[in-house]
Amino acid sequence: MQPDIFKATIFLPWCLAFPVPPATDLKGLDFAKDYFHQFFLTKKEPSLLIQGEKIQLLPQFHLNEANLREEQMLTVLHQPRCGVTDVDHDSAYAASSKWNKHTLTYRIINYPNDLKQSTVKNIIHDAVSIWSNVTPLIFQQVESEDADIKISFWELAHGDGCPFDGPGGVLGHAFLPNSGAAGTIHFDKGEHWSTSYRGFNLFLVAIHELGHSLGLQHSRNWNSIMYPRYMYRDLRTFHLGVDDIQRIQQLYGERCSSKKP
Repeated sequence: MQPDIFKATIFLPWCLAFPVPPATDLKGLDFAKDYFHQFFLTKKEPSLLIQGEKIQLLPQFHLNEANLREEQMLTVLHQPRCGVTDVDHDSAYAASSKWNKHTLTYRIINYPNDLKQSTVKNIIHDAVSIWSNVTPLIFQQVESEDADIKISFWELAHGDGCPFDGPGGVLGHAFLPNSGAAGTIHFDKGEHWSTSYRGFNLFLVAIHELGHSLGLQHSRNWNSIMYPRYMYRDLRTFHLGVDDIQRIQQLYGERCSSKKP
């Protein structure tokens, strides 16, 4: 077994709001090092983790670090997730990012293989409504190229320097409003997208990536839709968590009808 690098001393930071290229498919220690470089280290931090250096598992794992075995940690690291990196909310990279208007347009540029275009349009409409239901934001679908939010599906390399990795792995990525590609959302076309628990539910992933396009970073809370790893949720009872609502309202305020008298 590889050296016991998985148990405690360094807190790795949380959320840098731009996508990064997927990791090389490595195993064991090499995979773990590559994963942490990809999703948790910034350019200002050391580029290599030294073998034998002990890494503290991040709080979002919600696991007992003292008893965690290497195999268990690697199982967690292999879970499908968002491609946006995770940098500490308190770092200089986590500056507030938001649109300076409340009416936003969105355009669906292309579609996945597994779903009808009409179904995708309905899913995206429902996903943006999740955010507009708790804020003053108004979303309008348009066909013009200058839409604020541009949604598209791509396989492997697709021109932004952040290639997808096929089934599993990275499901999508998005860019914050203060980035050079503000509002851009990309989904991996190589995934099996669905309206159910099969494959990956497009509605749930779309809500997450839309959150990034509105200015939200990843959450450490498992109940948050902005948690970086994919977890299926019952669509019949789905609602934004308290953490999600508080953070989006910090950016845009409350919806008038939801304000307390």
